[in-house]
Amino acid sequence: MNKPERTARSQYQTKVQEDFPESWVCGESRFVKKYSMRYGENPGYPAAFYQEAGASGPNLGYLELLQEGTKGLSYINVGDMDLGQRLVKKLTDIFKGRQACVLIKHEMPSGVALGDDPVDTFEKAWKVDALSNFGSVDVFNYRVNEPLARLLVESPRNVEVVYAPQYTPEALAILATRKVLRVVRMGASIESPSQDGGLDIKRVAGGLLVQKRFDSKIVSPESVDVVSARKPTEEEVQAALLNWTVACYTRSNAVVIGRSDKVHGIGSGQRSRIDSTEDAIRLSRRGYGPEGCVLASDAFMPFADVVEAAAKNGITGVIYPLGSVKDQEVIDRANELGLAMIVTRKPGEVDCERCFLHR
Repeated sequence: MNKPERTARSQYQTKVQEDFPESWVCGESRFVKKYSMRYGENPGYPAAFYQEAGASGPNLGYLELLQEGTKGLSYINVGDMDLGQRLVKKLTDIFKGRQACVLIKHEMPSGVALGDDPVDTFEKAWKVDALSNFGSVDVFNYRVNEPLARLLVESPRNVEVVYAPQYTPEALAILATRKVLRVVRMGASIESPSQDGGLDIKRVAGGLLVQKRFDSKIVSPESVDVVSARKPTEEEVQAALLNWTVACYTRSNAVVIGRSDKVHGIGSGQRSRIDSTEDAIRLSRRGYGPEGCVLASDAFMPFADVVEAAAKNGITGVIYPLGSVKDQEVIDRANELGLAMIVTRKPGEVDCERCFLHR
């Protein structure tokens, strides 16, 4: 039998054999090989996924692969699932009783929404930026039912992975009709605590970087302070909490704009904060637009250009940390423009929370 002719696409469909050890030990944590990946970030390089022994709760230590698809879980899929689960877990803890849908591309959020109906919540998240959401990893804090499954298998969406705590039998039957789709179940209730070693480890050439994992303390209206002349409305405070939380899981420089039930635009990974701001505003026009939004900035603003761009485009409030030598200049300009300025500290405190992310 003749071998199929090799094409430019063949490398993306070819699994690379790996011979990594069955376990790794790093400090007090032991990691056990769970899956061999098709390849790493790029074709031709071996990769594997290791679960942390003793980890518990809603994290990747307890994932259950229900449907492998024709390609299997990839290295990038698992990174997306991790970021999505961390974000959806945080949203579940802050916005108790709400359904949360998080769509991830390249380890960055591309659509986030809260709601009370499974289909409506997903559709709100998808319409944030349907172009960017093509080929996403879709993470939920609620059960996937039959109507939602029918949307997830629509070919034009090209959903890569569905990751949820539960599925109805009817939903699983529908998801099985899309052969390339990976379907993964969370191994623990999303409401339960997530426990592992609590350290983030990054490999650098010739060494390791180790840090305690960041966990935002901005979780309620009591967690923030107001420094502007105009006080924010209740809606603006809730929008600030949602969009700050999303910014915590967005690559820096991160600027996220949205309302209290959904993100509208995400600017990420830019070297200049004004560039991330302009990206968030521009990308929001693919979906809901910037008008009436609150803007979350993951770090302080060195100039007034961000608040000027925000006001020019109908944004009404900002949540951010203080710390710039021009803090007062920025606040004064925001007051001239009528913006509500919310800072990431409790009233009476001095230090604000910053939420840089580099992954």
